[in-house]
Amino acid sequence: MSLTSSLIQLIRNKPISDNDLTAAALFTLDAVACAYAGSNTPVGEKLIAWAKSIRLDNKRQAMLMAALTHITETDDLHRASVTHPGCVVVPAALSLGEQTGASAENILRAILHGFEAMCRIGAAVGPGHYKIWHNTATCGPYGSAMAAATLLDLDLEATVNALGNAGTQSSGFWQFIETAAMSKHLHAGRACESGLLAAELAAFGFTGSPEILEGDKGMFAGMCVDPVPEAILATPDDAWQLPLTSIKPWPCCRHTHPAIDCALELSRQINGCEIQSIEVDTYQAALDVCDRPEPENEYQAKFSLYHCVAIALQDGEVNLDSFTEKARSQTADLRQATRLQVVDPFASRYPLSWSSGVRVTTSDGETLAVERKNCKGDPELALTESEIRVKAMDLMRFGGLSESESSARCDLVLSLPGSNKTPKLFSEFIDSIGIENRLN
Repeated sequence: MSLTSSLIQLIRNKPISDNDLTAAALFTLDAVACAYAGSNTPVGEKLIAWAKSIRLDNKRQAMLMAALTHITETDDLHRASVTHPGCVVVPAALSLGEQTGASAENILRAILHGFEAMCRIGAAVGPGHYKIWHNTATCGPYGSAMAAATLLDLDLEATVNALGNAGTQSSGFWQFIETAAMSKHLHAGRACESGLLAAELAAFGFTGSPEILEGDKGMFAGMCVDPVPEAILATPDDAWQLPLTSIKPWPCCRHTHPAIDCALELSRQINGCEIQSIEVDTYQAALDVCDRPEPENEYQAKFSLYHCVAIALQDGEVNLDSFTEKARSQTADLRQATRLQVVDPFASRYPLSWSSGVRVTTSDGETLAVERKNCKGDPELALTESEIRVKAMDLMRFGGLSESESSARCDLVLSLPGSNKTPKLFSEFIDSIGIENRLN
């Protein structure tokens, strides 16, 4: 039996509790809110302008929502797989769920299934994959396809075909980050669209490789120097991967968050004292992605440990305005006083724990230090439903919704568990950004 077939059976045999459905609704709210925020950004405006210039089918509309969800760097992050599953899986499930008239509960079930496939495969590609390939882009099609297969009620053979055709569309390089190119958002969009296409074709008997992962010419062979195939089926009786995913409290790369969490505590301790030097202890992947002492634009600042730590120390908060040209100019001196290093235990804990330590020496010679094994938003320190709602409201208002509109959408999403109705969240979003709805 292939790994793909075994994974599908593992997913479909896992029991789903009321708590799991509630968790899926919270992650749905987070993704929807991120999409609204992304629509009111320069990158989002370009994507929407493109969308208005042509007639998008349902899959391209889902691609658009997925891409917008990934723009503000506020979407969720699964640590073991280093993927952002919500931006790929949620738009796929909301789009196809509405198209097929699925109940809210079945849509949440599909989201749980999609997260599980994407995260388990992401955990299996190995750390070497992440150095070149963007895991959200390469593993995302499996998540979208699995969610779609659930909503289309595909049998085992057809679902294997769906994942096989999803995997052969895997793509997405990290090269975009060198110039802050916009391709990263295309990664999420295309991963969503590719999985939908793969599942819809499978419903018509279109075949895909059953050994797309482990085959001699499959994903592990072609894209992974150190794969971990056993991660695909490991601990089948553990919790779903969705509640093991982190929800971001700050709008920047998740690799910066442990250090931000430390810096925010230190900001309260130094109480306005002048800072002489800053040392950040972290793990190698954080440096691979976020070693940017001189970020040249807002996007690079979101991937700069130097800037993120400095702004947290300086302002005592990190928000959507923390990465502007003005904010970057204000952290120039602190960035120059900052040194990064890879050390244990932070290096050896990764990727199961994304941890950091920050030490600050003040001008009077006092040294203050804080460490984080886990940080705010991780499953171990999860945001409460109230905190997630506050975050969602802020993002939706940033996206142009009124207070009452934002509150109504929060209420709708949080009421999804147990509902037999088909939510119109996707078409509401598409209508809100001025795109002709193609679901009906």
